Amino acid sequence: MRLADAGDPVMGRLVSLWGPLEALERIRRGDMALGPGEVGGEAGGEEGEGGESWKRFADGLRRRLGAWRARLRGVDPKRDLAVGEACGARLIVPGDIEWPSQLGDLGDTQPLGLWLNGSVNLRFSCLRSIAVVGSRAATAYGIHMAATLGAELSGAGWTVISGGAYGVDGAAHRGALTGEAPTIVVLACGVDQCYPRGHDTLFAAVRGQGLLVSECPPEVFPTRARFLIRNRLIAALSRGTVVVEAALRSGALNTANHALALQRHVGAVPGPVTSDASAGCHQLLRQGKAICVTSGEDAIDLVGLIGGDLAPDRRGPVLPRDRLSEVSRRVLDAVPARGGAGPAAIAVSAGVDLTTALSTLGTLAAAGYVHHSPKGWRIVRRP
Repeated sequence: MRLADAGDPVMGRLVSLWGPLEALERIRRGDMALGPGEVGGEAGGEEGEGGESWKRFADGLRRRLGAWRARLRGVDPKRDLAVGEACGARLIVPGDIEWPSQLGDLGDTQPLGLWLNGSVNLRFSCLRSIAVVGSRAATAYGIHMAATLGAELSGAGWTVISGGAYGVDGAAHRGALTGEAPTIVVLACGVDQCYPRGHDTLFAAVRGQGLLVSECPPEVFPTRARFLIRNRLIAALSRGTVVVEAALRSGALNTANHALALQRHVGAVPGPVTSDASAGCHQLLRQGKAICVTSGEDAIDLVGLIGGDLAPDRRGPVLPRDRLSEVSRRVLDAVPARGGAGPAAIAVSAGVDLTTALSTLGTLAAAGYVHHSPKGWRIVRRP
């Protein structure tokens, strides 16, 4: 984890071929002797077949080997473990009970290990989880929607995963903290760091009701590249991603693209069509890459189990007039709002016989819809 950059597919391929111990020993010796059969087997798949693919992989090894060996001289694993333990963090690796198996969907870019700081089990927390992401420069609307989604999802027992940034991320975490379900912050720095600085209180609350997660060793600071690489973990850990607010150039769209590549569900919250802050969400919806999400129920319906997690159909308010029979509605529509009309004229307009019109008018009068004036029947005006 100290030698290779996070998400390095070449290191990931080597570890999948040889295991971490042999890969480390070969890097220490400078021995990168690989046969085409090693690269083109189960770990390499179709991408490793053929001379051109082998050449690209070999070139990647040659470019990285010098940097890996240079970093090796300054590596102190015992110190990393001690620093992690001092801040309350633990390290998990593939094969551990707490390791989320869905990270295997990342293939050669899956993390070599994860540092966790918090009170819950990562694997169990991710079984029912939704990522809520969006712009740092969020509008009041975006903050409101993110906090509402976080609260509704947590209240329904779903873990909220996000990146802990200002704007939508922070609002989603705060909303999730109002419920009982965990919330998970995936960092682009070490778990002993607090970035952004203004979220130290938020991260302290998350450690008590969730987890801080990072593939970066302790004392590693965030960079622009690490934020983008981190996004693949947000997408892979969750069962689906909801983009609350995102401009056309937004890291949230990068997370959505990772989710699509992993064949995860993607939802987008629509915003005002005049808002540049929602242009990315509208683009996802227009291209058919995302489903419209306006509530926590919609998000759960998107990623949940068929039948058990379906959102109820939404309907407008039921008005007293909706309960009238078809004949009653026709007669009521034939009664004028001003002046008045006789029962014969109303019967003709409604297309019913006179007896039906008289009977229905009596019923509508008893219910308070119409009354008989000196000029005939007319609609009752309500304040």
